[in-house]
Amino acid sequence: MSNPVEEFNAYRSKMNEKLLAENNKLIKRFFNLDTNAFTEGALDKKTKELLGLVASTVLRCDDCVKYHLEGCQKEGVSKEQVMETLGIGTLIGGSIVIPHLRRAFEYWEELEAHNQTHEN
Repeated sequence: MSNPVEEFNAYRSKMNEKLLAENNKLIKRFFNLDTNAFTEGALDKKTKELLGLVASTVLRCDDCVKYHLEGCQKEGVSKEQVMETLGIGTLIGGSIVIPHLRRAFEYWEELEAHNQTHEN
């Protein structure tokens, strides 16, 4: 059986490498801007990941939600904090966000299981 966390990261890495290999200045600068925006600054990384999660939820970008869920987990965000953030995103985004909320919850559970497997 395949692992959704590993599949997502493998695909993301493979395609990012292909995109960046095209040596498009605009794409490279955009990727760099995105990377730098989520570094420590006036806001800590944890806060920035939660902001990214709520924005991605409202914008209904499942890949972005997965990316920020992983970032949240790396920053030590609790399940309760993730759920509260997803709740705010659902409130702001409305009922059209509910399918993305379901997938986000499912992916968080996958992340928890994946990390438990790799901790043992």
